[in-house]
Amino acid sequence: MAISIKKCTLEDKCNLQEISYETFKETFKHQNSTDNMNAYLDGAFNLKQLEKELSNMFSQFFFVYFNNEVAGYLKINTNDAQSEETGDETLEIERIYIKNKFQKHGLGKVLLTKAKDIAVENNKKKIWLGVWEKNDNAIAFYKKMSFVQTGSHSFYMGDEEQTDIIMTKTLE
Repeated sequence: MAISIKKCTLEDKCNLQEISYETFKETFKHQNSTDNMNAYLDGAFNLKQLEKELSNMFSQFFFVYFNNEVAGYLKINTNDAQSEETGDETLEIERIYIKNKFQKHGLGKVLLTKAKDIAVENNKKKIWLGVWEKNDNAIAFYKKMSFVQTGSHSFYMGDEEQTDIIMTKTLE
């Protein structure tokens, strides 16, 4: 079982869009209306939006490969790219998306370690993320990885306001 990570570039935007659609639908379609799902997917993962995010110097994307197949990806943000104002000493994990068929293979841990390593390299004191309050599997995983709930914020799925739990991990 070979696991590897590759930093994404603008040339990866179509693959990034494809995996974003796939993983987001797999995870959330059964709990949201089709209209709200489509509205979110069209806004968050259109090629122009992904190109903008890939071009932001304070955001980074990484594909994770399992046996040479793209299994998921990580998106991290620092400074002004963070979705909340948390200061210069934090790094945001905006997305850890893993295809269903690759879950439970340790890929989430691999991507969290990558985010933590980048945070440490950049002298960040904390890493944080927002996770939908109804995503029990993800919440349990982050708790296991020593994240604690530190707040919440609104997340819009189409026209529906939902709540994301903010979870934070203090780095040693």
